[in-house]
Amino acid sequence: MHVLKVGMVQQSCSTDIRENISKLKENIRGCAKVGAELVVLQELHNSVYFCQTEDASLCNLAEPIPGPSTEEFGALARELGIVLVLSLFERRAPGVYHNTAVVIEKDGSIAGTYRKMHIPDDPGYYEKFYFTPGDLGFRPIETSVGTLGVLVCWDQWYPEAARIMALNGAQILIYPTAIGGVGTDPKYEQEIQRQAWELVQRGHAVANGLPVITVNRTGHEDDPSGNTSGIDFWGCSFAAGPQGEIISSFDMDEEGAKVVDIDLDRTEYVRRGWPFFRDRRIDAYGDILKRYGK
Repeated sequence: MHVLKVGMVQQSCSTDIRENISKLKENIRGCAKVGAELVVLQELHNSVYFCQTEDASLCNLAEPIPGPSTEEFGALARELGIVLVLSLFERRAPGVYHNTAVVIEKDGSIAGTYRKMHIPDDPGYYEKFYFTPGDLGFRPIETSVGTLGVLVCWDQWYPEAARIMALNGAQILIYPTAIGGVGTDPKYEQEIQRQAWELVQRGHAVANGLPVITVNRTGHEDDPSGNTSGIDFWGCSFAAGPQGEIISSFDMDEEGAKVVDIDLDRTEYVRRGWPFFRDRRIDAYGDILKRYGK
């Protein structure tokens, strides 16, 4: 049995970037202290979720990769001997920015990057204003602890993304996330949405026979424009096994770190019993490449 100890860090964020990073580093150390080999952070973890409004000055939050965050977190990964999944606002060129996940190896080097492919544009989530869609494809990242299928937040609704990562050899699907309820929706509707969010990702685990790690932020963040009441982030980060079973989870308002044992060998057992990959009709899936089939 190949058990990988995975740390998940769920926390709230303020406008004080140094305070956020300090809290992140304390939680990462807590994961490493109890044996985590891989630690996953939430989406855009250094700052508040700035996409509630369209404000070009907020592009000043972006940074190059490699850059200050990969240097600082890389030094921590090297000190602790862990693989670390970051989520950064990447400044690629003047006026070209991405929502980018970065995987840091145990020696502090960059093992690989993934640029968010699906970019939302919804009330409270105006990401198309800030982020250029990713151009690196759905390529897993090879690390010393395994092959990581790293996707980001809105990607988690798309079975195509999870499937292609799995077909390209991912051993685990990882989703840094920033999602919650917008105040214009009633509470019961927000809870239905939250359950759907969890359910679809557990479905990716089942359909692909892979474990899933999803790390969301928690807490309330105000809408700077005052047009809405802001976002109440759902928290509820979780780890699911390859049959969708919940292995560990956070409460909605819980902050801190959890370390979970993920059996990477279980995929082989599950796919033998549920051989979805064997029975795929790849000769009949051409319509998937159309915007709409009818």
